[in-house]
Amino acid sequence: MSWKSSYKLSWSDFKDRPNHSSSAVAVTASGITLGFSVKETASEVIDFSTEVHAHFYPEQSWYKPERANKHILGHEQLHFDITELHARKLRYRISKLKVSNRIKSELRALRKAINSEVELMQNKYDTESDYSRNFEAQAKWEAYIAQELKKFSKYKSN
Repeated sequence: MSWKSSYKLSWSDFKDRPNHSSSAVAVTASGITLGFSVKETASEVIDFSTEVHAHFYPEQSWYKPERANKHILGHEQLHFDITELHARKLRYRISKLKVSNRIKSELRALRKAINSEVELMQNKYDTESDYSRNFEAQAKWEAYIAQELKKFSKYKSN
């Protein structure tokens, strides 16, 4: 499922069976895909196009109904929003690239960098919000991500 500003996750989107050996109440599986095509002559790249999407993976996401609530769902939504923020950052960085014979390696390097950055931010978010249990930190993260999404709104998913 691709990120949309008009759609918020609901518990029915979480289709995997809960991991009862985990202390987590819910897990959001999300990621960024980058597809690209390159037009080239015999000796040089003359154009390229890209597609970047932030995805939520229902079949790999789960929750424990007996412990889940609206607050935790909001925490999980923000994980997906962080993925979208990084998809926007990737689109922004791609917009700065120039056509060259190095474009394929540059795109792969950008994808690798953004995947590292999104993972770091997801972990920092969980740590600082104590997996949603620190309500004050959770609220700060919500405000910060909303501000960042607005800052990169020119590069949002449809």
